[in-house]
Amino acid sequence: MTIMKSLRPAIFIDKDGTLLDDLPWNVDPRRMRLAPGTFDALRVFAWLGVPLFVISNQSGVALGKFTREALDPVEARLRALVKEAGAELAGVYWCPHHPQGIVPAYTRRCECRKPAPGMLLRAAREHGIDLARSWFIGDMLDDVEAGHRAGCRSVLVDNGNETEWLAGAGREPDIVVKDLHEAARAIVEAPARITEHPA
Repeated sequence: MTIMKSLRPAIFIDKDGTLLDDLPWNVDPRRMRLAPGTFDALRVFAWLGVPLFVISNQSGVALGKFTREALDPVEARLRALVKEAGAELAGVYWCPHHPQGIVPAYTRRCECRKPAPGMLLRAAREHGIDLARSWFIGDMLDDVEAGHRAGCRSVLVDNGNETEWLAGAGREPDIVVKDLHEAARAIVEAPARITEHPA
């Protein structure tokens, strides 16, 4: 007899400009810094006890700015920074594609580049995630749309990185905050709680 495991909610977080300070095309682990409010946010997420995932477009691979292999030390440093705050990443998902790239292997339209929901859907399949009870936090409306298209609720960190403000289906955030710590507090206080953590 097969015993079905219940699906878990999760927190999905954009990397550049949300989890980390936004340094365009950076793949030097020594320059990676947690964005304001992130350390305290990670402590809240650790308390919640839900899986954390990083979901990030990395079109620099397709555009020839860096190689796919250059993201491996970036991921290792990312995991170390998160661990320093007492949390842990359950997974890191990159989209290396771009339709106007110059590296043939990565130059195409895909289902993973945000605002497409492919990375979130893959994470949900691989880790048993209940997307309807999950949240995606990012600093761009493409993040908001990707979260909604995957079936999550979405939080926009309005820190000045979104400059186009292109409206459209699924691009209205459920919550708008100024940093990741405020996002964490808003998720904890949301009417439909992500977890029934004991007080």
